[in-house]
Amino acid sequence: MKGVLVIVDGMGDLPNEHLEGKTPLEAANMPNADFLAARGELGYMYSVKPGFIPESDEAIVSIFGNELISSTRGQLEARGTDIKLVRGDLAFRANFATIDSLESGNILDRRAGRNLSTQEAEILAKALNKGIKLESPVIFRSTIGHRGVLVFKGGFSDNISGNDMVYLPGQTKISDKISPIKALDEEENSQYTASIANAFLEKAFEILNHHPVNERRREKGLLPANFLLVRGAGIEVPKLKKYKRWASASYMPLEKGFSRVCEMKTYSFDYPKLRGIDVYENLWDGLRKACKFSIAVLKRNRRASDYVYIHIKETDLPGHDGKAIVKKEMLEYIDKTLFNFLRKFAPPNNINVVITADHCTPCKNRAHSADPVPVLFYNHSIPKEKKFDENEARKGKLGRINGKELLAKVKFLK
Repeated sequence: MKGVLVIVDGMGDLPNEHLEGKTPLEAANMPNADFLAARGELGYMYSVKPGFIPESDEAIVSIFGNELISSTRGQLEARGTDIKLVRGDLAFRANFATIDSLESGNILDRRAGRNLSTQEAEILAKALNKGIKLESPVIFRSTIGHRGVLVFKGGFSDNISGNDMVYLPGQTKISDKISPIKALDEEENSQYTASIANAFLEKAFEILNHHPVNERRREKGLLPANFLLVRGAGIEVPKLKKYKRWASASYMPLEKGFSRVCEMKTYSFDYPKLRGIDVYENLWDGLRKACKFSIAVLKRNRRASDYVYIHIKETDLPGHDGKAIVKKEMLEYIDKTLFNFLRKFAPPNNINVVITADHCTPCKNRAHSADPVPVLFYNHSIPKEKKFDENEARKGKLGRINGKELLAKVKFLK
């Protein structure tokens, strides 16, 4: 093995009042990351380009040297499941969400409170697949938490909008109201595709709104998962660069699908099921399993692969929920486990290590931002005291990096 790339999802942040004006990364006690930083270089990266607010798929597509037009979120997510796709199958990323009604279309929660249990999601998915019959077969697959994948089988167009946001690249505007899916051209197939998708979503609300699962959630004071928000329509196999000498430790559908399309040796695990309503207990279970699993993949591929890509998802969620202290604690756990292993594993095996993020998710914003993310490049250099955080990264020797330049900059492409 020559190198390890660790992407800590949403790690970048902004100063936070709950951390005495520090970011979670600045406030975190991370001696192992600091050890690697002291024997390497720091820099900062715009994962797509300055001024651009990246979605997760856009960030990883760019970091691995691709143009954004080369893929769609829906196709990547669907290829991270067991759904078999052929050209022309229309795939969306989907969220279970809560709205008040189809007529007013107010979005009450984009993730149905984020506490939809695995069993509830599976029951609702089964009801949709059984209860909705259209001209062409439709598959809805719940994945992890409130997330899902929606696939229309057949020859469709993907030149259509989603139903919950106004989207221009780098300027995603999240709406507080649902909107009908619209064709983005005058082609008959695009018009037909939008019509079919809207018909499905209307029927989905009818089935979900008064489903026994949601009636029980209301009785418990929980938000019903009574609608689907969809985005990232795609019909083509993403045309991404191949990384056949890479292994991937990825467990969310997006990163799994991306790794598969890039022809990496992809390793995954079954994410812990959410059985109650404590989503953070579930996230901690997932984080512990992810770090342990990533270490196992590194050990297994010490001689079998040139590079390993590790993606840790959980740190993004407290950013979206405004939980700066939790984000700090998660970073400290990653340092105590995964980075502690890398500190012992990389030096004797002459392995370089890059630690960065796909985007910033500032806790005070509760959303992604256009701010650059810190980059740590451990390259066995002469020790010089450094701390791995946003402030130090901006002063680092690596300087400013655009996402597409990263792998070449650290010589992970040789």
